[in-house]
Amino acid sequence: MSGTHPGAAGSASDGLTADAADSTGGKDPFWHPALFYDGEDEYLAGTVPFVADGVAAGEPVAVAVPTWRLGPLRDAVAGRLGRGAGGVHWLDMTEAGRNPGRIIPAVLREFADRHPGRRVRIIGEPIWPSRSAAEYPACAQHEALINPAFTGRAVSILCPYDAGGLDPRVLDEAARTHPVLMDAAGTRASGHYAPDTVVDEHNEPLPDPPEPAERLRFDLATLDAPRALAVRFAAAAGAPERRVLDIELVVSELTANSIRHGGGAGDLALWQDGAHLVVEVRDRGRLTDPLAGRRPVAPDAPGGRGLLLVNQLSDLVRVHTGADGTTVRAYFATGGERG
Repeated sequence: MSGTHPGAAGSASDGLTADAADSTGGKDPFWHPALFYDGEDEYLAGTVPFVADGVAAGEPVAVAVPTWRLGPLRDAVAGRLGRGAGGVHWLDMTEAGRNPGRIIPAVLREFADRHPGRRVRIIGEPIWPSRSAAEYPACAQHEALINPAFTGRAVSILCPYDAGGLDPRVLDEAARTHPVLMDAAGTRASGHYAPDTVVDEHNEPLPDPPEPAERLRFDLATLDAPRALAVRFAAAAGAPERRVLDIELVVSELTANSIRHGGGAGDLALWQDGAHLVVEVRDRGRLTDPLAGRRPVAPDAPGGRGLLLVNQLSDLVRVHTGADGTTVRAYFATGGERG
């Protein structure tokens, strides 16, 4: 699939200044374009100027891209900027963003919040062709939720998309989660921008746990039982000691949330899915804040850390919420330490 889209005009770096005018002709301090690229040349043509312009403007710059993109991009930036490239902050998104629900608080906000009062720019590539079908809905919701998470802030976040390797549906949804689109032909406003709709469409009921699965009904009087079951289950599955602790903590947070916010009781299920151990908690509560678990919490805040911790410790978190209740499903890779 070509990276060129009909109706685009200008050069690949048009509009890459930090205070670029938005599609309405005004200036929004937050700028969130998608970059469609086909091959490494287009990738570097769209990303290197974004980094170089930020460094030239004295803006803090971070780059969070998959492992195989880090080397070529770092080399190209160094070749263009020389010593000026030394201040760029680099992250491997396949590790830092393995769980899409972790990217806003632990990658994007973590970097932006380190530089209060300054415009920052970030390249964040959260979706690549080998992302699984289970991961993609969380990725799409992440991209949609960047917008309310940063609206009004002086932040530019460029999100590259591999137009030659990703499914056309992924590219179509990128046009709905990004107000500005870029490719080899230029920069233009998206005619399909509708991030809230993407969040809602991926709020789909999760299938019932498969058999065999460990199951437990819990309430306040039996709140210790889920943690004990989780430890036994993870240890019996051969999880490393640190991962056993992660699973215990996640079960503790999710079941406590069910007691406080989910009607005072819930249902726990645990099972193995290929290379992952899976924890699921269902209750009667309804999650009304789509950014819950994705918003950093001040050290002195009395609460609000439960889902944030779940996202931090898990390799993938899927959530469905509606009038009948909420399901949170957390995945843990069995091969070793978390990403």
